[in-house]
Amino acid sequence: MRNKFIWFWRYLFPQLMMALVLSSPAHATEKLIVYITPGLDLPFWRTLGSGVKSVVESNAYRYEVMDSTNDDDKQMAHVKTAIAKGAAGIVISPTDSKSATAVLALASQAKVPVVIADIGTNGGDFVSYVKADNYKGAYGVGVALAAAMKEKGWVNEAFALCTISLSRKNGQDRTNGFRDAMKEAGFTKEVALRQMQTYTIEETYAFVSDILKENPKLRGLFIEVDKPTLGALAALKDKHKTGEVLVGSFDGIPEFIDHLKSGTIVAVGMQQPYLIGTKAAEALFSRLAGQTPPKQIIVPILIATNKNIIELLPTANKTVFGNEAK
Repeated sequence: MRNKFIWFWRYLFPQLMMALVLSSPAHATEKLIVYITPGLDLPFWRTLGSGVKSVVESNAYRYEVMDSTNDDDKQMAHVKTAIAKGAAGIVISPTDSKSATAVLALASQAKVPVVIADIGTNGGDFVSYVKADNYKGAYGVGVALAAAMKEKGWVNEAFALCTISLSRKNGQDRTNGFRDAMKEAGFTKEVALRQMQTYTIEETYAFVSDILKENPKLRGLFIEVDKPTLGALAALKDKHKTGEVLVGSFDGIPEFIDHLKSGTIVAVGMQQPYLIGTKAAEALFSRLAGQTPPKQIIVPILIATNKNIIELLPTANKTVFGNEAK
């Protein structure tokens, strides 16, 4: 009898208590929304996540973020974890458009609705795709950069790009938009293109240093994401090329404000990640409520220059910088 009593308390009682917890009203009513992001090291994704979180919590759901660190396998593992946790829905910013199809297939099989926030997918079943107009935004940066180069008397001078992955739909759009603007302005000498892999300041510093070594007469640079642009600016400074090479950028961080004012950055196509996040979460909750949100939702991009940054700042502080603004 004593052994049975010990067995009950050691093995059976903990299982009974767990069953009670899982069946309790608090646990039964707890609903989870997961945001799966490619990399929380970049301010853009943190701000987008803040937008998702604001809507999730206002709907009395629990919010959880999972960082894929730009790794396809980790992204897949996160989707499996979200499904296993019984997530009511997923917002995902894929590591790239190709990898997105497999995770969408898995979520669809588990009947978990998914909204894509930025980057895009090559296929698969999803509720909505919320994106900025990357083509138009990069085109606007190209227009501003070409005009600034012409103001200096530089006609059809050499330019280069440091792009995000071109396996991402948004990477293709940014690159094509910028190229089209430069071509229309008469700039056809694209001398280098480097695709980012780690999206770090150090990576872009190395890219720009190498480009300058190979192309000492370079006059224009387009860096397709925010924080790595600081690496490009550092490389230009160390090579004594500040002002001799004009820079256009994309996305937005608070450090850009002073760079725009001083002219070390000519123009920035500022996505509004907080707004992308809120729109994505709203689309997901619309589906959970039995409605059919638009298949594609476009969020406008702010083209910031030294001429309009003060005017744009109140909007940018909320929708671009989010919690990153000081």
